[in-house]
Amino acid sequence: MALTTLDPNTALVVIDLQRGIVAAPTQPHSTADVVARTVELADAFRSHGLPVVLVRVSFAADGADVAPGRTEAGVSSAQRPEGWDVIVDELSGHPEDIRVTKHNWGAFHGTDLDVQLRRRGITQIVLTGVATSIGVESTARAAHEHGYHVTLATDAMTDLTPQAHLNSIERIFPRLGETGTTAEIGELLAKTRTV
Repeated sequence: MALTTLDPNTALVVIDLQRGIVAAPTQPHSTADVVARTVELADAFRSHGLPVVLVRVSFAADGADVAPGRTEAGVSSAQRPEGWDVIVDELSGHPEDIRVTKHNWGAFHGTDLDVQLRRRGITQIVLTGVATSIGVESTARAAHEHGYHVTLATDAMTDLTPQAHLNSIERIFPRLGETGTTAEIGELLAKTRTV
């Protein structure tokens, strides 16, 4: 579904734009482009007095909080470099932003994200981040299940492969919410908000 509206109480939720993740090669968009577009949206949301939520994934050094369960891909036990889970500098430095740390793909399970949003009367979220088919899609699914209106900034997210990105964009996201580009979301925000 094409982008139609933004609720008066909409929040920007940014998934995993942190040092260790943006260092990975991605397609079809570079992480530099995703960060730049997310910064554009974050600045617009802040200028309209709307919340920005910065979500990062992090794990204890001993891996005790990594999700259990057998998978064919296995669980990486590789040591992560110091600072891999730090939000990128371009999005840091705004003390009013809400910060959420997750230990799973999605940003709702095991975090206070839902409480943070509901306390502020949020009814809609706009999602950006990496990876489209993992953290972003998992969060979009949970947001939909929690009753939020979901908007996905399709050019402010990327994945490890273009096929994974397109599968989410074309097949999954239309069932969970509305999609639009950073420019379309920014234009709609400007038309519907006054501060």
